[in-house]
Amino acid sequence: MAQILIVDDEEKIRVILRFLLETAKHKVIEAAHGKEALALLENEAVDLVLSDVRMNEMDGFSLLEAIRDQELGCPVIFVTAFATLESAVQALRLGASDYLVKPFEEEAVLLAVERALGMRRLLAENIRLKQAFAENVKGSPVVVASPSMQQVRDLGLKVAGSEATVLLSGESGTGKEVMARFIHQTSPRSGERYVAVNCAAIAPSLLEAELFGHEKGSFTGADKARAGKFEFAAGGTLFLDEIGEMPLEAQSKLLRAIQEKSIQRVGGNQEIPISCRLVCATNRDLAQQVREGAFREDLYYRLAVFPIHMPPLRERKADIVPLARFYIEKTAGRSDSEVLTPAAQRLLQGYTWPGNVRELFNVLERAMIMKGGELPLSSDDFPHVSGQAPAALGAAGDQLYRLPPQGVDFEELQRSIVLQAMEMTMGNQSAAARLLNVSRARFRTLLGLITDENGRIRIENRNLSVER
Repeated sequence: MAQILIVDDEEKIRVILRFLLETAKHKVIEAAHGKEALALLENEAVDLVLSDVRMNEMDGFSLLEAIRDQELGCPVIFVTAFATLESAVQALRLGASDYLVKPFEEEAVLLAVERALGMRRLLAENIRLKQAFAENVKGSPVVVASPSMQQVRDLGLKVAGSEATVLLSGESGTGKEVMARFIHQTSPRSGERYVAVNCAAIAPSLLEAELFGHEKGSFTGADKARAGKFEFAAGGTLFLDEIGEMPLEAQSKLLRAIQEKSIQRVGGNQEIPISCRLVCATNRDLAQQVREGAFREDLYYRLAVFPIHMPPLRERKADIVPLARFYIEKTAGRSDSEVLTPAAQRLLQGYTWPGNVRELFNVLERAMIMKGGELPLSSDDFPHVSGQAPAALGAAGDQLYRLPPQGVDFEELQRSIVLQAMEMTMGNQSAAARLLNVSRARFRTLLGLITDENGRIRIENRNLSVER
């Protein structure tokens, strides 16, 4: 059932159309001319407009132009007794869904209505995608104050117009997924789906089914056939995050999919063509993994057609304050002339940000919560940053920890490091282990030393459950 607006200055025509449409289970509202129709459209959700062409106050063509300009998403069918070739051409040029001549046949009207309602769904989806694109581009924190990020943005814009596979590399939290979205949004595929998959967050036994889909009965629990992410992203962009975590068996199938431009579902034999654009990301050294035999060399070269390295935040300090301003203004819902005091800006720029942009946003979120939304934020609102001056970690690029003359509480230091790693990775133990350059088993041991009998730890006044 749809809600349809009838616009005609002849009451008897409105009565006939109302009876016809209500018999077909549609809801009907009426207007005598274009201006009255626009007033109704401001307050009513209308799926379709049936309009006369010649009317007082505002004619049908002007009404159609207003509906199109305001992107109301409802198609228009013209029903007129004054049909000419010129008016029909003008109606179609303006975007009318159909053009019917009075007297009309009931079947012709109902058929035109069904066709137009199908078009309405396409119009609504198109408007939704355009709005989402505009919001994403406007709200995307691709800050380009530093020369290094200007270069990254320029590379992203250049590759966006091509079909090349992109490999984004960089430390955790540097904004690789933000760049992947940016490439999608500025590409010819921006009107289609952007589908993201975190390869580290899916069990190795399920990753192939997630990517390539599966047939009914292909494994326990596969009670029906299911399309994978490659099929779901048809025409759009598929983003594979943490590609370095992909098992070797899945790597071989991914290589085949890239080479053949087709896939086979798990448990299936049919070749299914794929048409999505592939963007991958990793915080690991894939070249080193290739040398160690943990990553296929042929796949590495297939993925690294167009590599882009995301520099860490400590190497682009010019971006820190603009990023902070962006986040605060977006979170607070307003743009103040001063959201950070000069002292706070100096403090944030002086910190090394081992967790990169993700850590910066976490610190800002905590400060805004503690401040109750009051702005500007001062240096006193960042104890996490001021309590860990970069100098304590040695000179830039020096990996040796400098023990202060007064010594340290080793257990407290260990606890603090583990907690920070968990906070920076939002509780992802595998990512936290990589951040500390230890095995996941070793990290679980360290984590076990700071959890209570219920397996819970406290991070920045937030409770986080940890599976043992």
